Amino acid sequence: MGSAHSSCSLLTTSSTEHFCFPQSPICVSKLRPANQNQIRSIKFTSHSFRCCSSLQNLPSRCNQVGEFETQVKSLKTMADIHGIDQELLNKIVYDALVWSSLHGLVVGDKSVKRSGTVPGVGLVHSPIALLPGSFPETHWKQACELVSIFNELVDRVSLDGKFLQESLSRTKKADDFTSRLLDIHSKMLQMDKKEEIRLGLHRSDYMLDEKTKLLLQVELNTISSSFAGLSQIVSKLHSDLLDQYGEVLGLDSRMIPENNSGKQFAEALAKAWTEYNNPSTVIMIVVQAEERNMYDQHWLSVHLRKRHNVKTIRKTLAEIDREGELQSDGTLLVDGQAVAVVYFRAGYTPIDYPSETEWAARLLVEQSSAVKCPSISYHLAGTKKIQQELAKPNVLERFLDNKEDIAKIRKCFAGLWSLDDKDIVKKAIEAPDLFVMKPQREGGGNNIYGDDVRKTLVRLQKEGNVEDAAYILMQRIFPSVYPTIFVRDGICHKDHAISELGIFGAYLRYATHLSTTSLRLSDANLLYSIFFLVLLFSVNHGVTLRILLGRYF
Repeated sequence: MGSAHSSCSLLTTSSTEHFCFPQSPICVSKLRPANQNQIRSIKFTSHSFRCCSSLQNLPSRCNQVGEFETQVKSLKTMADIHGIDQELLNKIVYDALVWSSLHGLVVGDKSVKRSGTVPGVGLVHSPIALLPGSFPETHWKQACELVSIFNELVDRVSLDGKFLQESLSRTKKADDFTSRLLDIHSKMLQMDKKEEIRLGLHRSDYMLDEKTKLLLQVELNTISSSFAGLSQIVSKLHSDLLDQYGEVLGLDSRMIPENNSGKQFAEALAKAWTEYNNPSTVIMIVVQAEERNMYDQHWLSVHLRKRHNVKTIRKTLAEIDREGELQSDGTLLVDGQAVAVVYFRAGYTPIDYPSETEWAARLLVEQSSAVKCPSISYHLAGTKKIQQELAKPNVLERFLDNKEDIAKIRKCFAGLWSLDDKDIVKKAIEAPDLFVMKPQREGGGNNIYGDDVRKTLVRLQKEGNVEDAAYILMQRIFPSVYPTIFVRDGICHKDHAISELGIFGAYLRYATHLSTTSLRLSDANLLYSIFFLVLLFSVNHGVTLRILLGRYF
């Protein structure tokens, strides 16, 4: 969901052990019927993505970097990336910046006041990883297999209103934002509101723990999983760069799989619009008042219009409250236009609700017959507390029947605990570097690391109030560190980075059919960098890089 920026892509190597990523092969998801519903499959070309962020102090400009022990042009492995000849590196960076500017790989420049409100004002290239990184193929396949299982899990959890309300009951007392979301959910339960068409655009994030070699889930996002639009452009950038420089670098552009992440997200939205069965309606994208990542969203709108002949409108929550009305049949009208699908790219953080106006708008949307992406129940199913509850013994069995699927999900769970587990709290105080404290927030920049974990836990123990219910404790994952070349603000940085693998998944369910689709979207990593930004901030006292990372298989 958030607004971090970065990108990268994949290349396939001749080895079967690793992916070097900007894109990936076709994936057809598993389909599972519920209550004998007819199943219809939808095939999507799918891709994964990965993102890097700096772990060390911000490096100097490329033209200030000193001589390396080995000046190489042809890379024997991706580990040689910092040894690229300086003159060659300067040429690649220059061409990457030109390409990004010509092909819309851009975001708003935060130094320009109107860059988040007026399109075309204050553009700057999106931060990128200049060349792709690598990831073990076995773990890549494991993450892809989990997509349809997690999609189904979210849907089934969302249908269990009692589980959501009870699991978040203590959190509600400690966290006003979660409390307001639960209030809306409770009203929908009282209305016996049925969502005949349910659309989920999710992203499950993972890290590969270096010590255990296990692929562990960082979080499951169910609202505002962004950068599908810009991410696909990164793969094209890397492919073009390797067409020019691949021979001298020893990298083959043909090993970069095609990435259509933006088109796939648009296809899922268009399918939900079709099922709503009113061709005069629009898809409404709920946006923040200032959005420097608007171009990622506009790419989806372009795909919807050109490929599916679907019109989109952009509205803030405040505008929805001012211009929206609910007809007697449940139809949502906004500025006189009937809305079939409401796609939230805002509404996941308290900042998006500065007044009662925004909360009224969220309630209005939930009361309507429009397809919500996500609905309030899907939103709640993606909270940190629900993630922790699902990791408890025997809880997955409440929602899933297939024992093999349950085992696959449980295998990727990192340690997750409530703060009412006194033994774990004691261990976290004694060894805070082994844990992460997470509040019920999305969008990045909220987690607590290192000695701040100890300080926060000690404070909560002394105060002895319900504030501890606003957090969960999670096992800290320690992924491998890789050499990387970042490009940000036209400047090249050589550094080392950690990576987070994110897999997008689309789930569409409607009255007589159940349709699940896996979207393995390479380079939709901008979002993944949010987690790294938090980690980087914790380690480097505020020095951050937001980078788009690609893949090379």
